[in-house]
Amino acid sequence: MNKDNCFHLGHIAKVHGLQGELMLVLDVDYPEDYEDIKHLFVEKNNRLIPFFVEHLVPQPNNRFLAKFEEYDHVDKVKDLVGSALFLPLKDLPELEEDQYYFHELVGCQVIDEERGELGVVKVIYDLETQDLIGMEYQEKEVLIPIQEGIIQKVDKAAKKVFCRLPEGLIDIYLNE
Repeated sequence: MNKDNCFHLGHIAKVHGLQGELMLVLDVDYPEDYEDIKHLFVEKNNRLIPFFVEHLVPQPNNRFLAKFEEYDHVDKVKDLVGSALFLPLKDLPELEEDQYYFHELVGCQVIDEERGELGVVKVIYDLETQDLIGMEYQEKEVLIPIQEGIIQKVDKAAKKVFCRLPEGLIDIYLNE
């Protein structure tokens, strides 16, 4: 499995006890959608390694207490701490017609009500305080907040993101 066919689920935060349990932090909006997963991929040395889940117990704040099959001692799991967790894209829950996953925006044309076509989404910055679209416009990186009122509509089939940019947003990036 390679990362292009996967989405980032979260990471391993710490070891829990001596029996090989781990505390996972899921970076998703609805962690309860993942309570029944049977396997996941752990990134080690830039490779995705499959692990089979023995149990997954929900905890507060998007955390899960997890145990992997055949990993029954702290010494077998301590080197996994800090590793990123991935699942195949096909395992993403289905969304409503007007909903989208951030990875679906990459490669979409950004169209502003006033300026028209601006550029193509290159990257999504998934930050704690705000999520941002990163695109190139007139050879400068422009960051667009992903929020209601700015993002008007996403047409996944046509690969277009329609927005209403706040007045002056583009000019901030063009003026040096």
